[in-house]
Amino acid sequence: MSRIAWITGATSGFGRATAQRFVEGGWKVIASGRRSERLEALRTELGAANVHACAFDIRDESAMSAAIATLPEDFRAIDLLVNNAGLAQGTAPAQSASLDDWRTMIDTNITALVTLTRALLPTLIERRGAIVNVSSTAARYPYTGGNVYAGSKAFVSQFSLNLRADLHGTGVRVTTLEPGMAHTEFTLVRTHGDQAASDKLYADMQPITDEDIAQTIWWIANLPPHLNVNRLEMMPTSQSFAGFQIHRS
Repeated sequence: MSRIAWITGATSGFGRATAQRFVEGGWKVIASGRRSERLEALRTELGAANVHACAFDIRDESAMSAAIATLPEDFRAIDLLVNNAGLAQGTAPAQSASLDDWRTMIDTNITALVTLTRALLPTLIERRGAIVNVSSTAARYPYTGGNVYAGSKAFVSQFSLNLRADLHGTGVRVTTLEPGMAHTEFTLVRTHGDQAASDKLYADMQPITDEDIAQTIWWIANLPPHLNVNRLEMMPTSQSFAGFQIHRS
């Protein structure tokens, strides 16, 4: 019998590539995201028997509950939750940042993640399953303009460690994946559609790819059940640690 993964944010980037990798490996996938046309394209590409598409805004708790309640019978035994949906919005320092952007990041990166996780925990415990929460190197290393985005990812990393402590003895594995620079739609979303800013960020360097993350999540999910990767931080070789900034009068 095929194992089943629920992958959030499956309409692009890490989520889409992860859905492709897991179906390729013989799993079934519940693919959720806001853009129904992209989910249907993914379902067509990978096969209706392999993918169940759930189109809803991850911040909408009622829509999330309805999606869970109406899962087809052959997609209910969830073995893996990949909490990939998340975003950054804005690059301004805190004193000039948009409060609406901050709320969007908190609602998406924190509130929605814990809501879905809590809803699926009974099934994951019953199945002795696994959870992979996609965080960021921003959870560990501060930078100007990171403010709420970095704070929200720090929450994801710390929540994951505490979740693992709470799930002690259940057999459920919990991993935080903390990628560095990756070439996805991330910067386009963060800059509200500034393609030039995205191109500049990734110019003349080799970032992490969607496929790199998909392969990493595949490896984590398919480790022997007695092994748990608590936290995995990864960067492209062309990225390393910045120095401290100094203000000079």
